[in-house]
Amino acid sequence: MTSTTTVPDDHATKRHVLRAVTIAACLPYLGLKVAWVAGSHVGIPEGSGLRDAGTGLVVANAVTILMDAAVVVLALLLTRPWGKRVPARLLALPVWGAVGLLTPIMYGFPAQLIVRALGGSASGSGSAAHEPFLDEWVFAVVYTGFIVQGLALGTLFVLYARERWGHLWRGRVGDLADRPLGRGPRAALTAAGVLAVLPGAVHLMWTCGVPAGLSPETARMYSGTFAAGESGYVLYAAATIAGAVLLLSGRAPSGRGGRLPLRVPLLLAGVGSAASAAWGGWQLLATLTSLADDGRGPTATMAVAYAMQVIIGLLVLAAGARFFAQRSARAAAL
Repeated sequence: MTSTTTVPDDHATKRHVLRAVTIAACLPYLGLKVAWVAGSHVGIPEGSGLRDAGTGLVVANAVTILMDAAVVVLALLLTRPWGKRVPARLLALPVWGAVGLLTPIMYGFPAQLIVRALGGSASGSGSAAHEPFLDEWVFAVVYTGFIVQGLALGTLFVLYARERWGHLWRGRVGDLADRPLGRGPRAALTAAGVLAVLPGAVHLMWTCGVPAGLSPETARMYSGTFAAGESGYVLYAAATIAGAVLLLSGRAPSGRGGRLPLRVPLLLAGVGSAASAAWGGWQLLATLTSLADDGRGPTATMAVAYAMQVIIGLLVLAAGARFFAQRSARAAAL
């Protein structure tokens, strides 16, 4: 009797703490954004272009307020009884988006701090390098909050998903030999894995300092921290490719790859594609509104790379939805 009552209580306490941490981590970002929408210049130094950005910046800040508020809603959904009644199809997209937006920050910000600690440059030689944008403390507060959000919300989702859908990813990769992927998921994963090679190669080129495809202004701004951020996109593409290859391999259970837990390639493909697509989409929006030939706007190469990242993410998302629907139907038929 003791063991059956303490485990739920332990999980309930863990969920409550993680929910509080997630919501608390959202407050600094939400507070800053609300202040900026209200006209405050807190954290914005004199000379920053943000002081004269106008209505466009107000709209952008309002959108990001809603995005971070959605994290609060997700934290409640993953911890309240009513959250178990939310249809999976309504939950998948916002969770996928949250994973995609938070993962690059969780990797990129610490990576950039490490580069700077090791003596790497934080900015390039372009004129924009000397133009103030935001006070340094803003980046530290906001990105630290995002990292805490990612860790806490990610843990909450793992607890939630394991209880509700854990049976759908049990087993090993080799089990797919007996219950293979359907034709649709295989086609989508194949396309995603092939397409991911191109943006992965482009970002690897930019990570290594090759300016081909970059706007002149961005190329002049090349720095160690820029390379650290770009390296993340190489890793996300590699994770997507690795996950797709493992899921498509269909190796027998006796093979080394066949003994790998099924959740590993699912996690690789899911997180890698989400991170690529979410930030690719965010940058694509900026590209579509600022594409220019004055050396400051993104180039066509950059726009194509971002668009491909979005397509790759949507392909993996569609393949995953179909894959889990098939496994859920099989489980229900047993």
